[in-house]
Amino acid sequence: MQILEPQYFTIQEYLNLEDKADFKSEYIDGRIIPMAGGTVNHNRISGNFYAILNFAFRQQDYEVFNSDMRLWIAKQRIYTYPDISIVVGKIEFLENRTDTITNPKLIVEVLSKSTESYDKEGKFKAYRTIPSFEEYLLVEQDRIFVEHFYKTANKRWSLQEYDAEDELINLVTVPLEIKLQDLYNKVEFEVKSDV
Repeated sequence: MQILEPQYFTIQEYLNLEDKADFKSEYIDGRIIPMAGGTVNHNRISGNFYAILNFAFRQQDYEVFNSDMRLWIAKQRIYTYPDISIVVGKIEFLENRTDTITNPKLIVEVLSKSTESYDKEGKFKAYRTIPSFEEYLLVEQDRIFVEHFYKTANKRWSLQEYDAEDELINLVTVPLEIKLQDLYNKVEFEVKSDV
């Protein structure tokens, strides 16, 4: 059996490949990781969240991005595509690239089975190295459940959990309340049988 050495790429090699690719990939300190496609529920939730935020902030100094906007996490040497990110004030692009931001205030990830532990641990740890980052929401797609983290002081984060359709998420870094009912609009959960 042949053991294959992992292939490492420079940042420029990754960006050159990504610019030509038909699908998105993350870059984690030299490794390129293809991103899996989303489910119907994933797309409904991220679409609902994006629409709510984009409409609410249309006349304000907040920029809302979906997963087409890449994020550079300099201290971790990671390029990634959050499901949703918000920049407050002026957007800071990486080296004049208009496809890569560096200063999100709020990030939302819709969890999937394949990325859940990474989104909760590795990604959250990496996001916390971004100076502007202060709020993180993890949204489950198989049931109504949202974990809402927000920065309360240097190296201190608070957690609020939501699990009922009639609850409101009160965002901290931007002025908005979101009904879970609106966030999960048209999402269909699998019915589990007792058999």
